[in-house]
Amino acid sequence: MSTGDDAPVYALNLFDVADRDEYLAYSRRSAAAVVGHGGRVVALGRFREAVHGDVTPRQVMIVVEWSSAAAFQGYRDDPDLADLHPHREAGASSYVWHLFDRLDDLRPLLRP
Repeated sequence: MSTGDDAPVYALNLFDVADRDEYLAYSRRSAAAVVGHGGRVVALGRFREAVHGDVTPRQVMIVVEWSSAAAFQGYRDDPDLADLHPHREAGASSYVWHLFDRLDDLRPLLRP
């Protein structure tokens, strides 16, 4: 199991688009900024249907693989991006942003 501070993490982003222009302003710059901080978008999705569970559906799903939790935090804290993040906040609603440690398989979670 990779859970060290320098191990890859996945950021799950679930949200609804609240303001198209604001989110476009964010997305135009965020792709390069994510890559520049050690991130890589591995999945983009549009909500299709709720099959099971108690999570309120969101329109959009993005999964970003970050080289480490520190890389993710660097993206969030970069002063050069201070004017970027407000566009995400204004452009999206019902935002869920969760980090997951990368696992090579589930055995570490299934051991007693």
